[in-house]
Amino acid sequence: MTEDYTQLQSKITELEAKVEHLTQLLTLPERVTQIETNLLLIADVYKFQRLQELLAAGDFQQADQETIRVILDITGAVDLEAIAPEDVRRFPCNQLQVIDKLWTTYSQGRFGFSVQAQIYQQVGGSIETTIAQDNSVIEKLGKLTGWRLNNKWLKCDELDYTLNAPLGCHPSRWWNSPFGSKMTNYFFNRLITCEI
Repeated sequence: MTEDYTQLQSKITELEAKVEHLTQLLTLPERVTQIETNLLLIADVYKFQRLQELLAAGDFQQADQETIRVILDITGAVDLEAIAPEDVRRFPCNQLQVIDKLWTTYSQGRFGFSVQAQIYQQVGGSIETTIAQDNSVIEKLGKLTGWRLNNKWLKCDELDYTLNAPLGCHPSRWWNSPFGSKMTNYFFNRLITCEI
């Protein structure tokens, strides 16, 4: 009787292992899709290489300039002034995620679009405030990120480009658009939509 029980227990264990294996196989298509998505970025590695090098070297000021170059390359625009709010609305989420990941990784989590989006939401920002073009939220964000001092917007060259800068301070030059706060609202809308 004990031998039968032992054999039964062994068969149950084998069956449980097969069920576990089958469960893993069922999730395989999802995992393959995720891997394929990640591999798509490998072709774009040249696009982000210089940005990664600058951030790894701690040269946040040049990395800020390089971020603009990368954004121009992605949008196909010739300069920052040529990027319209519609371009931001169509900006690829995966490209934003790569830029953000580089900034957050090399700044020890202090800088990046995700940090800025988190601060924006902490001061009351939401999809609704981006649609309403609520500039009061942008001004609150500016105070916390160090972009705004004594009720005035600072020029990018006046910002601190070290790890001592306020949380979320960089990348900062991108925000200096001729469309002003309208572009800022469109960009935060995109960050929130992309769940950055």
